[in-house]
Amino acid sequence: MAFLTAYHTDKGIKKKTNQDALLLKSARTPRGQVGFFVICDGMGGLTQGELASATVVEHLSEWFDHELPGLLERETQETELSIRLEQVINEVNRKILNHGEGSNVQLGTTLTALLMVYSSYILVQIGDSRAYMLNDDTLTQLTKDQTLVQRELEKGNITEDQARVDPRRNVLLQCVGATKELKPVVSTGTVESGSGFLLCSDGFYHEMTDGEIVASLKPAVISNENALQDTVKDLVEKVKARKEKDNISVIFTQVT
Repeated sequence: MAFLTAYHTDKGIKKKTNQDALLLKSARTPRGQVGFFVICDGMGGLTQGELASATVVEHLSEWFDHELPGLLERETQETELSIRLEQVINEVNRKILNHGEGSNVQLGTTLTALLMVYSSYILVQIGDSRAYMLNDDTLTQLTKDQTLVQRELEKGNITEDQARVDPRRNVLLQCVGATKELKPVVSTGTVESGSGFLLCSDGFYHEMTDGEIVASLKPAVISNENALQDTVKDLVEKVKARKEKDNISVIFTQVT
């Protein structure tokens, strides 16, 4: 398997800085291809959100480069990889938290991380950035938003239409760097040729429908990486035209 990948990030029409941070890594091994894709949305309501998101990406990049190869050489099982990745995230959480306490500032970021190893994936979710899987004309959301509004929706206190416009929709139940007790949600699945994986910040999905994503990114319309890059950028520009005020970031990878 190989990866056809594109990404785009934009500060949007209102904010002065882009607090999102992205990571795209891939490597070829004797047993197959490995990919690591991460999206972090620094918290706009907290100071130095861009520092928090950049710190997470840097830490995970170093892990991919320096520790993961050894784990793969030892043929570490998926469960053990999941546990180790969760440990690494907790380590960077403590690092950011300690920096914030020492500097008397608040830092925080969402984290959605997708690690693809051969024919399997490990997905880690903290906050409300999302991951989707696209197979032909079917788009499946792989993550659940860790937000107050999502919790109220699940309790039946509000409807889906109300949730989309609720002023509390950006209130997170947890994020990296804000609390000592971090509970990443980890899930696993199978990677198949032809599948596409989309990671995005909330600034993207608030103004983009599932149908538009499928029509733009389904395998039948992706010809090459340059065309994919143009498509991803066009989608972000469409979101901006709809007056989304947040930073907007997208990573898309097609498994070939």
